[in-house]
Amino acid sequence: MNILVLNGSPRPGGNTRRRIEAFQTGAASAGHHVDVMDVCRRKIAGCLACEYYHTKGNGACVQKDDMQKIYDLLKEAEMLVIASPIYYHGITGQLKCVLDRFYSAAYPAKPPKLKKAAMILSSGDANMYDGALFSFRGDFLDFLGLENMGVFTAHGAENDSQEKLRKLKEFGESLK
Repeated sequence: MNILVLNGSPRPGGNTRRRIEAFQTGAASAGHHVDVMDVCRRKIAGCLACEYYHTKGNGACVQKDDMQKIYDLLKEAEMLVIASPIYYHGITGQLKCVLDRFYSAAYPAKPPKLKKAAMILSSGDANMYDGALFSFRGDFLDFLGLENMGVFTAHGAENDSQEKLRKLKEFGESLK
């Protein structure tokens, strides 16, 4: 299976990245191909809501930036993993720009190979996930009709928990 992980953390060695690496190790050991896109290290502008994709663009976004690489990976992805620290009850702004730009790739129909979605979230407090979960359920599970493969959270000291990392590795290993 081709898996695309969108890492919304601006910290290269932070909690979110360590959690992604645990998942990636497990998924790779099960024979899956995992691409991790560190969106905070890319030049990706916000959506212009210009409708170019649906009018003159013949399926292409008018903006030519690093989002083109994500569009290419998205065409082959069978599973999408959204990974982010929580900022003000939601995903990071950099990742939000990427997800807003999905409009051109996922409307009126999702990428044909994309079937599954999961979320990896990291926060300082257990009561911070509502905004991110609302978007995940509404945009990816309901609107795109993707199969929910799970939401994996860690807050505070749990971010350094070997148990949490082990569960992410096992999740990656269990994918079929």
